[in-house]
Amino acid sequence: MGIGGISIWQLLIILAIVIMIFGTKKLKTLGSDLGGAVKGFRQSMTDDGKDKTDETVMKAESVEDAGATAESVEPAKAAEKEKA
Repeated sequence: MGIGGISIWQLLIILAIVIMIFGTKKLKTLGSDLGGAVKGFRQSMTDDGKDKTDETVMKAESVEDAGATAESVEPAKAAEKEKA
């Protein structure tokens, strides 16, 4: 007995039927498309992790910039109030 009660001969017969229905050219294209999809998925998963890290750094920098801007604006507002 083979995998899950299916013998090697039964698998070969199924393979032959699939090849006769779809043809080798279409199966080759299907395999390469599937491989490309898996590769794209893996790449997006690794890029997604990097993007989140980049976003965190960008948010931290923007908060620091906002703090610096707020500090520089406060004295200017105070000076305008004193003039008025």
